Amino acid sequence: MDMEKVLVTGGCGYIGSVVAKRLAERGTEIAVFDNLERGHRCNLDPRFRLYEGDLRDAAAIADAMRAFKPSAVLHFAAYALVGESMADPLMYFENNVKGGVNLLSAMQSAGCDRLVFSSTCATYGVPPSLPIEEDTPQNPSNPYGRSKLMFEQMCTWLQEAKGFRPTFLRYFNAAGAALGMVEDHDPETHIIPNVLKVALGQAESVKIFGGDYPTPDGTCIRDYVHLEDLSSAHLLALEKEALGAYNLGTGKGVSVKEIVEACRRITGRPIPAEMLPRRPGDPPALYASGRKARETMGWNPVRSDIDTIVRDAWEAHKARPRGYEGK
Repeated sequence: MDMEKVLVTGGCGYIGSVVAKRLAERGTEIAVFDNLERGHRCNLDPRFRLYEGDLRDAAAIADAMRAFKPSAVLHFAAYALVGESMADPLMYFENNVKGGVNLLSAMQSAGCDRLVFSSTCATYGVPPSLPIEEDTPQNPSNPYGRSKLMFEQMCTWLQEAKGFRPTFLRYFNAAGAALGMVEDHDPETHIIPNVLKVALGQAESVKIFGGDYPTPDGTCIRDYVHLEDLSSAHLLALEKEALGAYNLGTGKGVSVKEIVEACRRITGRPIPAEMLPRRPGDPPALYASGRKARETMGWNPVRSDIDTIVRDAWEAHKARPRGYEGK
């Protein structure tokens, strides 16, 4: 499709900022809509126009859409922490669902019908079988996953009624680093940056939540996908007009204990681990085949082996040991 102008919501965040820059390298004009609550202004490429606003403010996103007139929207702006969603469900529905309604309304008003949505494997909940396919029943086990599924369903109804053209990219644990971007969340809940904080001497031990899951080593298994591979999927989805849902996974899982061992091996540093009770809402294992994305879009996750992910993340965290603090 014509990718002349793309609006990226959440384009100052960990994933959105990299995808925006990769698109710009192909000649696409980019504008970013971000409230900078969880993104970082220093991630904004100086070539990009920033509309600083919140999706919960219907007028703000409507004004941005009307002013920029994009041919497509990449939607990354959402809260994305399972534990936080369990503690405060309404916050997630207000931001991810109400904000989503405002975005879709603004797109309709501006005549933009093409959307690529940063969705999640959390829409599946605890799957009946593995690896997860796109037709696996969606039964989220936490408000985060439910809020993402609700947005997918809204888009699907718009497709049915108005000819809307959505793509849902269901992520399986974004990881690694690219273009100098590091994971820097507050609080940081993702396992790899937390393990690397121990390697950097910023924490005494890594906390492992749950050692009694029905998995080979008792810890959760997830499908980790490199930031660069996620980025390539967004570009392919736009280029190939790939509509519908696509799982972005490698077809195999890595356990929390295996992540810790990989970090010890690659950093060469001792990383003590502390076993804690399970977190509410965490399924034991989630990993996807990725077959549909490969066959339909030609997507190939070439950097998503765990050693490459950890090595790239380690180099980025060494360069920015305090994240974006003071930058």
